[in-house]
Amino acid sequence: MKRTILSFLLSQFILGYAIAQQAIEGSVKDTSGNPIIGAAVVVEGTNDFSISDDTGKFSITTSKSFPISLKVSFVGFKAQSLILNAPAASALDFLLEEDLILAEVMVTSRRRQEEIQAVPIPITVVGGALLEETQAFNVNRLKELVPSVQLYSSNPRNTTLNIRGMGSTFGLTNDGIDPGVGFYVDGVYYARPAVTTLDFIDIDQIEVLRGPQGTLFGKNTTAGAFNISTRRPRFQNDATVESSFGNYGFIQTRGSVTGPLSKTLAARLSFSGTTRDGLIYNEATQGNTSTLNNLGVRGQLLFVPSSKLEILLAADATRQRPDGYAQVVAGIVHTKRQAFRQFDQIIKEFNYQLPSTNPFDRVIDHDTPWRSNNDIGGVSLNIDAEVGGGTLTSTSAWRYWNWGPSNDRDFTGLQALALSQAPSRHDQWSQEIRFAGDFNSKLSGVIGVFGLWQNLKTSPYHTEESGIHQWRFVQNNQNPLWRTPGLLDGYGIRTTSVLESFGGAVFGQLDWEVFDKFHVLPGLRWNYDEKSVVFDRKTYGGLQTTDPALLALKNSVYNDQDFAVDVDESNFSGQITLSYRPSERINAFGTYSSSYKPVGVNLGGLPRENGRTMIELARIAPEEVYHFEFGVKTNPTRNTTLNLVYHNTTIKNFQTLVQTPDLSVNRGYLANAEEVAVQGLELDGNWKALKNLSFFGALAYTDAKYVKFTNAPVPLEEVGGETYKDISGGRLPGVSKWAGSFGGEWSSLKGRFLGLDGQYFVGSELFFRSEFSSSPSPSQFLNIDGYALINARTGFRASSGLSFFVWSRNLFDAQYFEQLLPGAGNSGQYAAVLGDPRTFGFTVRFNILTQ
Repeated sequence: MKRTILSFLLSQFILGYAIAQQAIEGSVKDTSGNPIIGAAVVVEGTNDFSISDDTGKFSITTSKSFPISLKVSFVGFKAQSLILNAPAASALDFLLEEDLILAEVMVTSRRRQEEIQAVPIPITVVGGALLEETQAFNVNRLKELVPSVQLYSSNPRNTTLNIRGMGSTFGLTNDGIDPGVGFYVDGVYYARPAVTTLDFIDIDQIEVLRGPQGTLFGKNTTAGAFNISTRRPRFQNDATVESSFGNYGFIQTRGSVTGPLSKTLAARLSFSGTTRDGLIYNEATQGNTSTLNNLGVRGQLLFVPSSKLEILLAADATRQRPDGYAQVVAGIVHTKRQAFRQFDQIIKEFNYQLPSTNPFDRVIDHDTPWRSNNDIGGVSLNIDAEVGGGTLTSTSAWRYWNWGPSNDRDFTGLQALALSQAPSRHDQWSQEIRFAGDFNSKLSGVIGVFGLWQNLKTSPYHTEESGIHQWRFVQNNQNPLWRTPGLLDGYGIRTTSVLESFGGAVFGQLDWEVFDKFHVLPGLRWNYDEKSVVFDRKTYGGLQTTDPALLALKNSVYNDQDFAVDVDESNFSGQITLSYRPSERINAFGTYSSSYKPVGVNLGGLPRENGRTMIELARIAPEEVYHFEFGVKTNPTRNTTLNLVYHNTTIKNFQTLVQTPDLSVNRGYLANAEEVAVQGLELDGNWKALKNLSFFGALAYTDAKYVKFTNAPVPLEEVGGETYKDISGGRLPGVSKWAGSFGGEWSSLKGRFLGLDGQYFVGSELFFRSEFSSSPSPSQFLNIDGYALINARTGFRASSGLSFFVWSRNLFDAQYFEQLLPGAGNSGQYAAVLGDPRTFGFTVRFNILTQ
C-alpha cells in the first residue's frame, strides 16, 4: 500500500511541469478611501479569484496569458472591470461606487469559477464569514441555513446526512453501503459520515448542490453534494485569532496564519478548538455528559513554480473527546407483546424508576460510561496545470478514521445491555484526474476518472454484552429457566470483520451552446463497485453449562455467525440538461438523470429465521435513481434574486435500515424497499433593500413516501405482532413537508469604536420545520413535532484589528427533539436526541496584517 501512495505522489509531480504563474496584487476601497472587506476579484474566464482582506488588499495568481480581464464586485457596490495587456508595474487600486446591486456569488461546482445564477443547478452557498458569526461551526448547525438538508446524529458514527430526504439510511449506521450525498473538502472525497460532526476549520465557502451530480464529481452522488472550500495560503502575511465564550462553559478558539515562504511557496496553518460542559446530568456519575471537546488543525503548502502550474499539499487532523452523546428516555410504548414483556412491567419488578419522565429535564442515570473518541484526518496533494483551453487537475488523498465508543443502549440505570461498543478503523485512498475547460467557442465541459479504495475493520472487535438484568428484557415466555442465576450475566458477542471495497468511475459532462442563449448539457458516467466482507461473530461468557435447555435460551439471545460475501456491480448512468437564458435576469433549465447508488453488503449481522441465519440478505441491491427537475433562476431587479425549482425523484430498490428485536443484529440490518418517490418545490431569494440592509430566505416543500414496501419492519408499537408489514404509501423518515430559513442583517454605513473604523451590525436568522417521522416504518409514537429556532447577533466589525459581537442561538429556548430511536430489543422504551437549549455568548476577533 505504501508503494501505491508513493506512486500517486510521484505521478502528481510528473503531471505538473509547466511555466510560472504571475501574481496580481492590489486593493479595493470605496470612494471615501475606506477599505472594502470581502470583495471578490476574479480573473474572468478562469477559476482564479481572491477575496479582499481586512485592509481591502488582495493577491491573486493566474496562469492565464495576457491580455487578462479582472472583475471586482462586492455587495452594495457597482462591479468594475479592468483589462491588463501586460503585468502591472505596481499594485492595482480599485475604487468602487456604492450601489444596491447584489454582489455576484461565485461557485466552482462545475469545476470552474462561475456566477451562481448562471449555473443550471440548484445550489445554496454559505460563506465562511456567515458560518463564523452565526456559530454554525459544523454541518448540524449549517442545516439551519439550508432547509433542504437533513442531518441526524446520535453519535459521530451513527450519522445520517440527506438532501431532500435522500442519501443515507435513517437511524443506526450500517457500514456496508455508501452515502448518497457526496462530501468534498478542497476536492477530496470524505467517505465517513462522522466527518459531519467535526468543527469547520477556516472555511471559505460551502456550496450545497441538490440532486444527482455524478457527471461532475468523482464519487457518485445520487442525492447531492457538499462542495467545501477552505481558505488557501496567500503570498501576503496575515493572521487572525478569534475566541468565543458562552454559557454552559462554552469556549471556542479559532485562528489561522498565512504568508509566503519564498517567491513561489506560501503556507497556511489553521486550527480550531471547542469545549463545552455537558447539557445532560447523569445521576449515576453525578456529573454532566454530552460535552464538547474538539481540537482540529489543518496545514497547507501552496507551490506556484510556473505560470501554468499550482501544487497544493494539505494535511489535517481532528480529535474529539466528548463525554459521549447520551440520549434520554422520551417515552414508553405499549407494544403487542404479552403483558409481562412490557417495559413498565419489567422495571417494576426491579423496583426501578426512571430519573424523570420529562425528557427536557435533561436527567439520566446511565450506568455504562459514555465515550465517543473520534479521530479523523489525512493528507492530500492537488495539482492544477493549464493545458490548452482548460485546467488539468489531479487530486490524490489518503484519509483515516478511528472510532472508539462506549454507549448505554438500554438508556436506563438498569444493567440490561452492559456494553455496546463498535470500535473501528477506516482507511481510504482516492485518486481523481479530470480536465475542465473549453474545447472550442461553443463547447466546454469536464471529463475525469476516479478511484476510491477503502478498508474498514473492527478495532479489535465489536462487543455487545448482557448485564444482570438482561434476562428479563429478553424473556419471551414463562419458562422458569430464565431465572437461572447468572444465566446471561456477562454473556455477549464479539465480532471481527473486514470490509474491502473499490469504486471506480469514468465521468464527464459537456456544455454545448447550440445557439445563442440556449445550451444542451449531456453527461455520462460509468461505475464499477466491488465489496468483499469477512464477518465472524462469537459468543462468550454467561453461565457455563452443558444443559441443552439453558444453551437454547442463551442462543436465542446471542448466537455465533460467520459468513464471507463478495459482490460487484457495474452500470452506466447519465443526465441531460437544457438551459435557456434569454437575458441576464432569467435562466431557465430542466434536467433528467438516471443514476445508481452502489451495491451494498450487510455488516451488522443478519437476522435469523427458525434458527437459520438468513445469508441471502447479505447482498443489498444497488439503488436505481430516476430524477427530473425544472427550475428558473431570476434577478427581478438589480438588487434581488428569486429562484424556483420543482424536483421529482423515483428510487427503485431503495436501501433502508431495519431495526430488529433480534439483539444478534446489533445495529440493524439493511434491506431494499421496492420503490420510493420524493417530489417537492424549493424557493429561495436574496434582497438588498438598502445599502446597509439585506435579507435572504429559502423555503422547501418535500413530499417523500414509500410507493411500495411490502416487507417492512413493524413500528415499535406493533412489535410482538406480525413480523413484517406492508407500509406502501407511508412517509419516509426524517423529512418535513415544510422547512424554511430566513435571515437579515443591518449594518451602519460607518462606525467607530475605541479609535477603530468599522461597522456596527445586527443580524438574525429563523429556521423552522414541520413535524416529521423518526421511524423507518411510520409510527404513531415516533413522530417529532415541528419547531422553530431564532438566532441573533450584534456587534462591531473593524476594518482591521479588533472586532467583537454578542450572539444567541435558540434565542427563545425552544424545546425540541432532533431524533427519536427505540431501545435495543424493542422493549417499548424510546429515547431522544435533544436539541440544544438557548445558548449565548460573545466573540472577540483580532486580525493582524503585515506587508
